[in-house]
Amino acid sequence: MVLRAYAKINIGLRIIERRADGFHSIETIFHRINCADTLTLSPAPEGITLTCSDPSLPVDRSNLCWRAVEALQQECGTKLGAVMHLNKQIPSGAGLGGGSSDAAAILRTLPALWNMRVSDERLHSLGAAIGSDVPYFLQDGSAYAEGRGERLTPFVLSLPYWILLVNPGIHVSTPWAYKKFSEKLSTGYIVPRGTLFSTVDRSMKPLESVMRNDFEDVVFPAYPAVAGIKDALRSCGAAFSLMSGSGSSVFGLFEHEASARDAHALFAPRYVTSLTEPHFIPG
Repeated sequence: MVLRAYAKINIGLRIIERRADGFHSIETIFHRINCADTLTLSPAPEGITLTCSDPSLPVDRSNLCWRAVEALQQECGTKLGAVMHLNKQIPSGAGLGGGSSDAAAILRTLPALWNMRVSDERLHSLGAAIGSDVPYFLQDGSAYAEGRGERLTPFVLSLPYWILLVNPGIHVSTPWAYKKFSEKLSTGYIVPRGTLFSTVDRSMKPLESVMRNDFEDVVFPAYPAVAGIKDALRSCGAAFSLMSGSGSSVFGLFEHEASARDAHALFAPRYVTSLTEPHFIPG
């Protein structure tokens, strides 16, 4: 089978606290965009084979695709395997959840190719053990996320904006970003709060006044080019702009197609870009 694994953006991200298990509690809104990896997946009598169009990515069990197959083998008690080829289009280390989306595509599809069934509840548990973002990609649509990002409240979010994504090719380590933010909290820094998470499905108008990504406070000083992209998107006419996840991708929401396409043409020669139409639904 040929699968498309779509990227996500975080429409706001709040870091609530550092937990006793070393992870952080967050709240965020996950939303799909029209940027996707293509994964070719076939069942095999045994073993796991993974190839990738990006030579910089590992093709062993450190890859989340490999770990997804292993998790299903253990869950199903089988030695059946898989042959996978990953055509990588979602930038890595970019705050877009590409690896998690790839793993979720395998979790959702491979059991049927083995003529087996795994319940949605068990798939969610397997996904959460692989990565905090994986459970989101096991369901369709948008979702409000809590905990490590695995506690989900799905809802319909039909954004009436063109979404321009810009990735500067800077790899931001998520563990590094969390560590830096924890250091900031230890200085007495207070995380600003808002109310959009309870109203975002009804109105997208108050975005600028209440929505933020807490990671910007540590990523922007360390990587000024990322902050520059956010400013440039606003200068190009974006109604709203925000970094996604722990970076380094930044997205802008445009009300008018002409402005979005003009901005896309401006950024495309230098950066990895993606343009998503209003009310986009992954197909």
